[in-house]
Amino acid sequence: MASVSRDKKGNWTIQFVGGDRKRRSIRLGGMKLTAKAAETIKSKVEALNAAAVAGHSWDRETADWVAGRDSALYEKLSGVGLVPKRPNAQQHRLAAFLDDYIARRTDVTAGTATVFGHTRRCLVRYFGGTKSLGDITPADTDDWRRWLSLEQKLAENTVRRRCGIARQFFRDAVRRRLIPDNPFAEMKDVAVKSNRSRDYFVSREEATKVLEACPGAEWRLIFALSRYGGLRCPSEHLQLRLSDIDWERGRIRVRSPKTAHHDGRESRVVPIFPELRPHLEAVWEAAEPGTEFVINRYRNSAVNLRTRMLDIIWAAGLKEWPKLFQNLRATRETELAEIFPLHVVCEWIGHSQAVAAKHYLQTTDEHFAAACKPAAGALQNPVQPGAERTRKDSSADREPLAIAADCEGPHHCTQVQMSLSGLEPETYGLKVRCSTD
Repeated sequence: MASVSRDKKGNWTIQFVGGDRKRRSIRLGGMKLTAKAAETIKSKVEALNAAAVAGHSWDRETADWVAGRDSALYEKLSGVGLVPKRPNAQQHRLAAFLDDYIARRTDVTAGTATVFGHTRRCLVRYFGGTKSLGDITPADTDDWRRWLSLEQKLAENTVRRRCGIARQFFRDAVRRRLIPDNPFAEMKDVAVKSNRSRDYFVSREEATKVLEACPGAEWRLIFALSRYGGLRCPSEHLQLRLSDIDWERGRIRVRSPKTAHHDGRESRVVPIFPELRPHLEAVWEAAEPGTEFVINRYRNSAVNLRTRMLDIIWAAGLKEWPKLFQNLRATRETELAEIFPLHVVCEWIGHSQAVAAKHYLQTTDEHFAAACKPAAGALQNPVQPGAERTRKDSSADREPLAIAADCEGPHHCTQVQMSLSGLEPETYGLKVRCSTD
């Protein structure tokens, strides 16, 4: 609870007890307030203090009220710890805020930081770097999304991804009390959806040709780790250390930057599959004493593995497939799922069964071929589609009933005993009722 009082000079003072049980005062001297206005401020002070003590967010009405306060009253509220200090005006500008946000996110991987930069560039290019955060409306965000799709010609999943990140940016601005609302909050369809039309199963024949075209042992291992190990490229390849290889137990510890922020998912253990072993052994034997990482030649961030991969595929006389490295992982997971339980395969690949079903597991030509192949003991001459059969001639084609070996025929058989109920099945629940008339 808070109290409000007025001294002889007409100056209002609001007092309250904070979460540390210390009494604090907000002196409103110099502000010409009516009794009703002072009571309103007192009620908002109570709401702000209750939220601070409980550790809750402000309700919508309180947040709007705080956002509309002038600097004089806001500074008094921040002086007693009820609201955060307002940043300087420059930080309310779009470019400055985005730069500050990206700089603060030291917890994300380099790849995620790059994606942040792409979204930042699109926002600043469309709205302008000096645009005030509070001036961007939900209608403006809808226009921005259409601009990404129609003007920038970005793929649907890319648009979804950038809209989701933009919503993340502005959520931070709301939490820092820079703006009262997130203009992206009500935007739907910002999650990346599965596009199965870009699935491609990389056959073993194709994989063999690619391996033969690779320029050296490290590149052969990079490809093999993707196609036969199911690793994410390049993040998991470049994190792989020689000390992570357990030759005796036939296992590899794979460190995963993508899932490291999830508790217990910093790494996983993958078998040294027979297809992977020779390429792993070749790099192991060529490593000089003191070498830490398995992949060394292509660790430079300036090396674009995707571009090099395309060159190798073309050199192998093959046509590039969509999602170069992800389809290698998906191919391997599809193969393994034919042999091992799915929960085991997902543990090796490094994601959930739901993700596997939605984004990775594929239906191949071999599945269709196996489904069309007659099973052992099945009818060899099934009725062909479109064959016309009538009730009149159907009995002529019917196979005769099996007859006992010592039976002369179906009309003179004395070996088969017929029950008193006859051929018709018994009917239950019916009674014959005779009339007495």
